[in-house]
Amino acid sequence: MSSLPDAVTAVVAHGAGDLRVETQPAPQPAPDEALVRIAYGGICGSDLHYWRHGAAGESVLRAPMRLGHEVSGTVVVPSADGGGPAAGIDVAVHPATRGTAPGRYPPERPSISPGASYLGSAAHVPHTDGAFASHVAIPTRLLRPLPPGLGLRTGALAEPASVAWHAVERAGDVTGRTALVIGSGPIGALAVAVLKHHGARRVVAIDLHEHARATARALGADETLAATDAEAIAAVEADVVLECSGSSPGLESAVRGAVRGGVVVLVGLMPSGPQPALLSLVVTRELSLVGSFRFNDEIDAVLAAMADGSLDVGAVVSHEYPVGRTLEAFEAAADASSSAKVLLTFG
Repeated sequence: MSSLPDAVTAVVAHGAGDLRVETQPAPQPAPDEALVRIAYGGICGSDLHYWRHGAAGESVLRAPMRLGHEVSGTVVVPSADGGGPAAGIDVAVHPATRGTAPGRYPPERPSISPGASYLGSAAHVPHTDGAFASHVAIPTRLLRPLPPGLGLRTGALAEPASVAWHAVERAGDVTGRTALVIGSGPIGALAVAVLKHHGARRVVAIDLHEHARATARALGADETLAATDAEAIAAVEADVVLECSGSSPGLESAVRGAVRGGVVVLVGLMPSGPQPALLSLVVTRELSLVGSFRFNDEIDAVLAAMADGSLDVGAVVSHEYPVGRTLEAFEAAADASSSAKVLLTFG
C-alpha cells in the first residue's frame, strides 16, 4: 500500500498536564477502514479535561491516548473491502460506535447503548484512540462524505453541531417558542444556531463572558444576558431551556428561567456525584428535565443543513493553530473569556 505515510504526527495525552505532539508509526488500516488525511480537528471540552485532569468525568486515563473526535479530512486510501468512500473524497467523522454490552435501551438511540465507544475516549480499557493525527485509519461506517460545496473547515464542525442538534430535538418542537441557552461556549453557541434553524421565535443566551455572548449573537441569539443577572434570567420565562454549562449554578439559572410547564434539557455534563438542584421548583412548576447525550444520526441532517446554508455555524470558530502549536491551542481553548471553538490544522 504505497500511499501510506511512513509515520504520522499525533496529539497524545499521557496524563494530567502531560500533552505531547509526537511521531507514531503509520496506521495499518483493517479491511473495513479507510486511511484519512486529517485536515481540521476541533478541540472539545473532553479533550481539555484529559489534558488538564487526566480524566473526563469518570473516564480516567490509564494509558497514553490520542485525542480528538471533531475532525474532517480526505480519504487517501479507500477500504480494502470496497465499502466506503473512494480516494479523494472529503469526509466528516461520526465518532461513535454502538455498544454491544447487554442492556436495555431504545434501539433508535444508540448514543445511550451500554458499552458504546467514542473516538478519543478513555471510558473503556483499552482506550479508544482519537483522530488528532496527520493520518488516521477510520472504519468506513464512521465516515460521512461532505456534500458538494461544503469545505473541510466547516466539516470539522459537524460533530459539535450534531450534539447541539440532538439537544434541541430532545426539547421537542421549538417552532415559535422562546428558548433560553445557559452557557454560550461552543456547544451553547451552536445550540443557538440550531434553535434558530428549527424555528424558535426568540433565543436568549447567557454566559459569564462577553466574548461568549458575542459569539452567541453572531450565531443568531436575539438577546444575551450576563450569567450573574438572576432577575433578568428569571424574567425570560422560556418555553425551552438548554443547560449547556454543566454546572450547578447553570442548572439553577435554567430552572429559574423556565416558564411553568416548560422543558429543561441538560446538555452540559455535570461533575460526577450529587449536585444541588432546585427540585422544589421543578415540582411546583411542573418542569420536564430531559437529558441529552452526544447524538445519533443527526450528523447527516446537520451536514445537509450546513451545505444548503440554512445552518451557518462558521462564527463559532475563534482560533486556528497548526498541530505544531497544539499546547498553545489547548491553552487558548481553555480560556473561555477569549475563545470559542479552537481548530487544529494538520496540513
